[in-house]
Amino acid sequence: MMSPIVFPRGQCNLMEPGNITRISEFLLLGFSEGPELQPLVFGLFLSMYLITVFGNLLILLAVSSDSRLHTPMYFFLANLSFVDICFTSTAVPKMLWNIQTQSKVITYEDCITQVNFFIIFSGLDICLLAIMAYDRFVAICHPLQYTVIMSPRLCALLVLVSWITSVLHSLLQTSMVLRLSFCTGLEIPHFSCELNQMIQLACSDTFLNNLVMYFAAILVGGGPFIGILYSYSKILSSIRGISSAQGKYKAFSTCASHLSVVSLFYCTGLGVYLSSAATQGSHSSATASVMYTVVTPMLNPFIYSLRNKDIKGALKRFSAMAVRKGPIVLRLKNFPGLQASKS
Repeated sequence: MMSPIVFPRGQCNLMEPGNITRISEFLLLGFSEGPELQPLVFGLFLSMYLITVFGNLLILLAVSSDSRLHTPMYFFLANLSFVDICFTSTAVPKMLWNIQTQSKVITYEDCITQVNFFIIFSGLDICLLAIMAYDRFVAICHPLQYTVIMSPRLCALLVLVSWITSVLHSLLQTSMVLRLSFCTGLEIPHFSCELNQMIQLACSDTFLNNLVMYFAAILVGGGPFIGILYSYSKILSSIRGISSAQGKYKAFSTCASHLSVVSLFYCTGLGVYLSSAATQGSHSSATASVMYTVVTPMLNPFIYSLRNKDIKGALKRFSAMAVRKGPIVLRLKNFPGLQASKS
């Protein structure tokens, strides 16, 4: 990948062709410039990353191993868990590596790659949350037609369309970034590369980039959000029509976990862009980005497992099955002759 042209700040349009150089790296400033706090930051982020990966892997194992969970709702939940693992992995491993090596450098190619995957997986998160809201809408408002409407073919098609939309959106945004020229002040006040931060660093005209970025944010982020609001407006109308209090509670409880995740995702995502627009380069913007990139994917497994009897039951059955298999393996290891006869 060709590195972009870099100009000394303030001289973007005044440089002679012979004085033009090309950048090869950015500096990720992260949270703290003091080395004494870096081990604390490293331990905190490593713990959150491991919890995120382990928690979402448990959801994937529970859904895949238990036939009771082979339903549309848990199919989408498994996809969301996979996307959350990938979403967090776009930034945190690189940040941990930089802290461990006491380096803040990220190459231009790696920065573009981070932006690319960040857009893909954040877009997938948004689409999957909207699909899950539609799934709850069909389950509560049209329960007798649920299995017909939410067929395996439609579920797979919805996920496929989400992937295609997110990848195309990412290709559009990254191709727009590749045309930018950058000034010499290439410090990113975050722990990872993000689209709006790279556009702010550009020395060339960014009007078209900002136009495309905000238009895509309204379309890709606002469209699914409107779908979520519509689905839940219909769900609330149906719940109000239920006569018994127990029936209302049961219907609402199936949506509580999803509502919590949607609120957390959109509130932290909105906080990222509001804080970066209001106070460029501040720690509040980086903190909001952490909430969006790390904390939300980490909390999702807890929200879905703690409030969901099916998931808790599947995890108990999975752990019991693993415990039963463990002693068998140990007993076979204690009898080498038996292992030889089996081979």
